[in-house]
Amino acid sequence: MLEVKDVNYWYQSKNDVLYDDINLTFDSGKLYGILGSSGSGKTTFLSLIAGLDVPKKGDILYDGKSMKKIGLTAYRNKYVSIVFQSYNLLPYMSAVDNILAALEITNSQRKDRKTYALEMLARVGITEDMAKKNVQHLSGGQQQRVAIVRAMCCDAQLVVADEPTGNLDEQNSQEIIKLFAELAHEQQKCVIVITHERDIANACDVVLELKNKKFNTIK
Repeated sequence: MLEVKDVNYWYQSKNDVLYDDINLTFDSGKLYGILGSSGSGKTTFLSLIAGLDVPKKGDILYDGKSMKKIGLTAYRNKYVSIVFQSYNLLPYMSAVDNILAALEITNSQRKDRKTYALEMLARVGITEDMAKKNVQHLSGGQQQRVAIVRAMCCDAQLVVADEPTGNLDEQNSQEIIKLFAELAHEQQKCVIVITHERDIANACDVVLELKNKKFNTIK
């Protein structure tokens, strides 16, 4: 589904590369975890596969077609759903309206969008009363769960998440990773989670560790 082909990336100088000829394949129906120390380039890698940036060298293919040929905006709108570490919720909307806006933008084919959005929010502990509140009146952990549900509800086949359980307690973290697994296994999506938590990574089907400019498969 997603192929990273001979990808190199650097910030200032190509003599100081962040990745060195990376070749990876990500398949539908699997949950992937990417581990790495702070500053190793995990979030930058997420930006590349999410179409927020492009490699300095090499290419990223979606279903065999270059992301550049698809067009970054078209790729982001149609094929990928992103869970940002900073949430990126629309601050003037309620939680449920954030979900509905995402479903509208991605042209979701679901008929009863509001019922579906409320059901998904309830699964992560966001009650209907909470869902109707402006997101700025929710706690950081609650906002994070709304952001995760927003990504889950969209029809995109690729879901990428940057530290999605960072502000959650253990119980909610396990519930979130369980939902990601359901997305991958039952809806046949490709789900890629960036995390520093080994217990979260261990719940994934495949675990890659970014170290010394290379990705190593450790599970």
